[in-house]
Amino acid sequence: MENNWYTIQNVETVDSPSIALYLEHVKYNINEMISLVDGKAQRLMPHIKTNKMPKVMELLLASGISNFKASTISEAEIAAEAGAESVLIAHQLVGPKVERLMDLIKHFQKTQFSTILDNEDSADLLNQKGLEYGLTIPIYIDINNGMNRSGIEIGKGLDELMAYLNTCKGLSFKGFHVYDGHLRDSDFSERKTKIEKGFKIVNTYFKAVQERFPDARMICGGTPSFTSHLIEKSRITSPGTCVLWDWGYGEKLTEQNFKPAALLVTRVISKPTEGIITVDLGHKSVAAENPIDKRVKFLNLEDYELLSQSEEHGVIKVKHWDRYKVGDVFYGIPYHICPTINLHDEVSVIENGQKVDTWEITARKRKLRF
Repeated sequence: MENNWYTIQNVETVDSPSIALYLEHVKYNINEMISLVDGKAQRLMPHIKTNKMPKVMELLLASGISNFKASTISEAEIAAEAGAESVLIAHQLVGPKVERLMDLIKHFQKTQFSTILDNEDSADLLNQKGLEYGLTIPIYIDINNGMNRSGIEIGKGLDELMAYLNTCKGLSFKGFHVYDGHLRDSDFSERKTKIEKGFKIVNTYFKAVQERFPDARMICGGTPSFTSHLIEKSRITSPGTCVLWDWGYGEKLTEQNFKPAALLVTRVISKPTEGIITVDLGHKSVAAENPIDKRVKFLNLEDYELLSQSEEHGVIKVKHWDRYKVGDVFYGIPYHICPTINLHDEVSVIENGQKVDTWEITARKRKLRF
């Protein structure tokens, strides 16, 4: 990768703080994702939560990927608008979201929507709404595979839920959804060992399920476990971050060869005292859930330390203070791209070193039409 690949020749047209989307890298990452499953795009169900952009959805669809995973109704909606064949909303729906799902299904009849559940109360509500709307809702049972964030553990409770689903005429069982995002060891061999250990009991149970439901599928993991799950040909993989990539996964998942495709653009706005420069990159522009030293890595800034952030300011200690002037542009890789994307309304599209377009991050909104 060239040292200055990120430089935008017409950067005067790019506001800051903002996100620059490098089109060549996005396309590379999509092709790399497909190549890792030997061209079998049907084994991919990329997560929309990372990119949230209709234009990126169009690129994914053009590559032959037609099935997607979403966290929100809005994400599912932009996928359907773009022409997705199927979308799994991998978030247990509560409150008005259940009604919104019904409206979504009614409107986008060429897209098959499904969702997850892990308890009988949710199954009962979805079943009632499905019958009320004259629909049969495809569902996946969410399995708690050790992350302890959502899902039901393998055991008696799962047997009872499976039995209850047999009585729900408004639901159609499609398989298991198993997310193991807590397993992020830097060493791939160690990570894979932990992932497969966690799947040992799941695999055994699922094989028994397939005897009754031969078409049942198992949708597995995210980007950290992608390179493990893709080895098992029967599993559907659902990476998401790899479409745009970030510093955090680039540091941890060294066996994955994706390229950073979304950078933060920021400018120096002040030099308040010797050794200190201030940029317009506050915590309203980059994901701030990590410690200050794990938020952004600047590509064209050396010998620096990000000292603090407020809403619209980033205070940086630099060694060569005299080198910098107000207005200088810095490019940074966010540590966590998914929540960073969600902080912005649009991206500047960069192709051959030039800003050529602006794309809206449409699904950062919690509600669009439905």
